[in-house]
Amino acid sequence: MPSPAVALATRLGLTFRDTALLEQALIHSSFVNEHPESALSSNERLEFLGDAVVSLVFSEALWIGHPDEPEGGLTTRRAAIVSTRGLARIAARLELGPALRMGQGAERSGERHRASVLAASLEALVAALYLDQGLDATRERLYHWAAPELDAPRGSSAPKPPKSRLQEHSFATTNHAPTYTLVSAAGPDHSKHYVVDVSIAGQHLGRGAGRSRR
Repeated sequence: MPSPAVALATRLGLTFRDTALLEQALIHSSFVNEHPESALSSNERLEFLGDAVVSLVFSEALWIGHPDEPEGGLTTRRAAIVSTRGLARIAARLELGPALRMGQGAERSGERHRASVLAASLEALVAALYLDQGLDATRERLYHWAAPELDAPRGSSAPKPPKSRLQEHSFATTNHAPTYTLVSAAGPDHSKHYVVDVSIAGQHLGRGAGRSRR
């Protein structure tokens, strides 16, 4: 039986010259932590590179595909696509979750289905493609994988980011912006995990966690 990585590549029609890159793109840090003897590396470094590639490719695609849209609209569209939720949606369509190598603890806690994990796995896969096949091939794949988001008419699948909607609501109801309080920032510089509280007019509304302060 082929490995999950090989099965994924076959299903997506991917051919890697360096299959080690593909394998690494699908290794969650929890697997490395539970198997230090394996000498394997997690996908975190690839995620770091993939984040930049994803942003470049989608910025370019939106700039070309929507020539009459102003900068603000393009920014909103890109934010919706490259957000954790947006990338996780694409990763779920590709069924990246089942292909991840993950530690038993993370498996039990449901990390395989977590949006942040799926988004990171997509970024890592993009970086592996970029390193193995170059920007043109990677761009072609991303255009195909994100076609529903890139081709959507204005206003349909490019909603305002939740933070923007909250700010508008806050101004409309209290004439003041929300207050954000950084609770913690843990992890290495390239992959920090932030926890932030938000309140409006002194009323605590909730707590958010993710890979960026947004």
